[in-house]
Amino acid sequence: MSKNVVISAAADGIGWCIANTLLEKGYTVYASDINQKKIDELNKHPLINKRLFIENINASDPESVAQYFESLSNKVSSISALINNVGIAGPTGMMEDVSVDDWKNTIDTNLNSHFYFTKDAIPLLKRSGGSIVNLSSTAGIFGFPLRTPYAASKWAIIGVTKSLAMELGEFNIRVNAICPGSVSGDRIDRVIKAKSESLSVDEKELREDFESMVSLKTFVDKEDIANMVVFLLSEEAKRVSGQIMTVDGNTERMD
Repeated sequence: MSKNVVISAAADGIGWCIANTLLEKGYTVYASDINQKKIDELNKHPLINKRLFIENINASDPESVAQYFESLSNKVSSISALINNVGIAGPTGMMEDVSVDDWKNTIDTNLNSHFYFTKDAIPLLKRSGGSIVNLSSTAGIFGFPLRTPYAASKWAIIGVTKSLAMELGEFNIRVNAICPGSVSGDRIDRVIKAKSESLSVDEKELREDFESMVSLKTFVDKEDIANMVVFLLSEEAKRVSGQIMTVDGNTERMD
């Protein structure tokens, strides 16, 4: 099987942590992102154009994604994995206050991008078998007040994962989802700030409340997510498909 991996939204954050970890494991990484500044930084990476290839792709534009995979199919005969990592936090607020545009943008970014990438990656995966890993969230398992657009998109990813595992099993393609809890970094900082403003609650207090929602009383790290991806792509996980892997310290509640 080839060790060519496609990762979306991979120039920063969790996506780059996954990409970098897979590079260390000997994979060739075909990454994409919409952030040109971050792409320019990665273009100085010592493995660029050797085992790391990164392009500016708008994952919410089906034509751009289709062109990306058409170009990729001229470079490689197959891929062994697709990591769907695109996602945004979306708006924070009561449902009646969420704008139509914010709702559509959240669904388009968090769900439709996964559809576009998966649809175009499947022919390359079918050539040798492989693995699809979809990044969902614990919000895809629990209700998440004040974050309904985000929760809706992440629940949908679980449905896509379960259905695709059934569709693609006969082609030796495994499909799983990872549900991170609160991951340390800029995104959760922005979420906490937005929620504190919405509820007029102190940010420090709110952060402590977020930590209290999980049994281990702590946020997880990007590396925890990357390590789960490595496992799901490995030979040790060759019989693991259709599964929802939570990496969250055991979420007890989301309120």
